[in-house]
Parts: sequence; C-alpha cells; structure tokens
Amino acid sequence: MIYLLLALGFLTVAAVVAVVAHRSAGRRADRSAGWRAVTLAAVALLILTVVFDNLMIASGLFAYSDAHISGVRIGLAPVEDLAYPLAAVVLLPALWSLFGGRHDR
Repeated sequence: MIYLLLALGFLTVAAVVAVVAHRSAGRRADRSAGWRAVTLAAVALLILTVVFDNLMIASGLFAYSDAHISGVRIGLAPVEDLAYPLAAVVLLPALWSLFGGRHDR
C-alpha cells in the first residue's frame, strides 16, 4: 500500500493546484482552460501508460512487490501507476494557467 499512498499524495497536490488555478482563472473571467484537450491528453496518456507498463513488466525490466501495492492491476501493471500521468495531465495545465502561459485569442 506504500505506492498507493505516494500516488494519492501526487494526486492531492495536483488537485489542489488545479482548484487554485480554476479559481484564479475565474477572477480573470478566462475559464477557457481547454478541458476537452486536457481530457483527450489524459485518455491518451493513460492508454499509453497501461500499454507500455505492461510491456516493460512482461519483459522483466522491473517488478512490483505485492506487499507495497494495492493488488488491483490492469494486466500486469498496478493501478497506482496511473496516478502519475493523471497527476501530470492535471498539474501541468493548471501551472500553465497560474503562471500566465500564452493565451491564444
């Protein structure tokens, strides 16, 4: 369960930053955060993570101790592995919004 706690930490930080960015965008009357693009990126990244994690585990590049994971798997990959790309796809656009990334009008 250690990996699950670590993954929840990453997701919590990403969620907090996303909420702050969303509220900040509301004050600027600019809520066009591109959620459709974020959702598409999340789906693509999660699919790629599942595929390549399974390939790397199957080839023996690395393994997970059953004592440290929740036990829920997608193929050979523990479900906790999906937290990192999900956190990244939430966190990066939120940071972009917070730090005033380029806005096409």
